[in-house]
Amino acid sequence: MDLLHSSASSSIAVRYFRLHHHRPPSLAPRRRTCFSPVRSSLPSPIREAKYRRELEAAVAVVERACRLCVDVQKSLLSSDGSIVEKNDQTPVTIADFGVQALVSLELGKLFPSIPLVAEEDSGFVRANNLVDSVVSVVTDHASSEDKPLEHDNVLAAIDRGGKNPIVYGTKPATYWVLDPIDGTRGFVRGNKALYVVGLALVVEGEIVLGIMGCPNWPDNVSYTTANEAGNFLSGSGTLVVAHVGCGTWRRELSNALGRSAQVLDGWTRCIVDECHLVPGAKFCLSDSQTWDSLPLSASFSATNDPDSVGNKEILILPTCCGSLCKYLMVASGRASVFILRLKAQRTTKAWDHAVGLLCVHEAGGKVSDWKGEPLDFTADQVERRIIFPSSGILVTNGKLHDRILETIASSSAIV
Repeated sequence: MDLLHSSASSSIAVRYFRLHHHRPPSLAPRRRTCFSPVRSSLPSPIREAKYRRELEAAVAVVERACRLCVDVQKSLLSSDGSIVEKNDQTPVTIADFGVQALVSLELGKLFPSIPLVAEEDSGFVRANNLVDSVVSVVTDHASSEDKPLEHDNVLAAIDRGGKNPIVYGTKPATYWVLDPIDGTRGFVRGNKALYVVGLALVVEGEIVLGIMGCPNWPDNVSYTTANEAGNFLSGSGTLVVAHVGCGTWRRELSNALGRSAQVLDGWTRCIVDECHLVPGAKFCLSDSQTWDSLPLSASFSATNDPDSVGNKEILILPTCCGSLCKYLMVASGRASVFILRLKAQRTTKAWDHAVGLLCVHEAGGKVSDWKGEPLDFTADQVERRIIFPSSGILVTNGKLHDRILETIASSSAIV
């Protein structure tokens, strides 16, 4: 049964570990596998880059975060725990909080003067008695020198990114932007959907580096039939890094990707695809939107069957949840376009787009709002948490960008 539909009220919810007086069995202390963080070299164009030290540290912590996600996911899917939900109706697991705490602890230790902007705060952890579980998974994946971890340390690490507003004033600051798990709905479905750990560094309003870790990224994509789309959503995982002016690069994560997982050597340059024509282009859509709701539907029809793409028709790829996996699809050349229409009364969060924007740009693509304006990550002068694109966000291989903007502008569907 789909976990997201298991509650009688059909509200979006997520299973979590049932807590008693002790840690749940799946998170009980156990012999720790001997493991040293893999500190492999960055891609050669980045090794002498300005922010290479920050990027190296960020790569190491995102690797750890991906292992944490895989471990928690395995336990989550085998658990018969209770059902909880966040007030904003988005599903969340202890992995979200664990990743945020882990990243906050590791980067705070190395770069104490750089603040963190992130999604979660500890209030939900406390209210739902998840403190022991979160502390357990963070302790299991933190650097050995950080142990033992106290409850207050972990909760404070979560709140460093999500609870207390950081007032920047009118001058742009240097800060990290983290999405602990982008695509949590996919995370709770196991390896049937993609999810991404996304981390970026913003300096004076410019995104200068970014890392995306996708533990179940497919090794190869074969769009032979629509019925085989699910097979494409499983694989050995990928780690993607980008540095301003140095390109976007990716390498494979181990199939094991467990506590003793090793990262394979070898980086490959990410390049956007070469599609020049909208008909036949491969599109990613928000999982909550349909093609008919977009301005392009007046000019082009759509299909999700790669064998039946006809004239004046585009192909919609199955990518499931979250925005960052769609940015990753475009940056890696597996999709041509990701188009998102913004919903009225909903804010657009910086962490859903920051790292993806840099990865696409450095791979040769382009990102803008629907009026062609760049995304402004300094517009929220108080907390740097919200961006204000006009009408929607368009992510392309660059070659299709102006053509799609023209179609959007000429459509009466745009408000």
